[in-house]
Amino acid sequence: MEPRLKTLITKEIQPSLKEKFGYKNLYMGPQISKIVLNMGLGLDGNDSKIIKTCQEDLSNITGQKPVITRFRKSISNFKTRKNTNSGLKVTLRKNKMYEFIDRLINIALPRIKDFRGLSSKGFDKFGNYTFGIKEHIVFPEVNFDKVDKIRGLDITIVIKNQDIKHSYELLKKLNFPFVEKRSN
Repeated sequence: MEPRLKTLITKEIQPSLKEKFGYKNLYMGPQISKIVLNMGLGLDGNDSKIIKTCQEDLSNITGQKPVITRFRKSISNFKTRKNTNSGLKVTLRKNKMYEFIDRLINIALPRIKDFRGLSSKGFDKFGNYTFGIKEHIVFPEVNFDKVDKIRGLDITIVIKNQDIKHSYELLKKLNFPFVEKRSN
């Protein structure tokens, strides 16, 4: 079965963006290609119990097993050693990606304490959007009683497009809660 958000994008959002920006066809418009979730562990990466619990939490959130990332070089000031565990990473594509965005927008972001919206400054020069969540327990899949420590997540939404404004419009149509810019 096709995710609800995917049908919304193909039937309503892409045609409206085509009309607004004057594309020749639907495929010229911005499209979400993948979502990358990253959970840095830092010094806790050496403990196998902590890695296992974080892997379970991240796999419950995404529905996919995370990959353990490692440090590429040793840096004494950060107390890191080459090839030791640094964190966890998951790359979501296709249907799991759309289901994750749907749960993120409608369930997880409204559960954040004192949430005022996402910053529109999270776009890079290619139009990809990156933001962080300070508490991974905002997702309902994580059992709050079993969490030993609250950890943060970095979420990157990779968008194929021509301009940053087009990426912003796509995410705005997906109901991403951006902070409105006020003019004083």
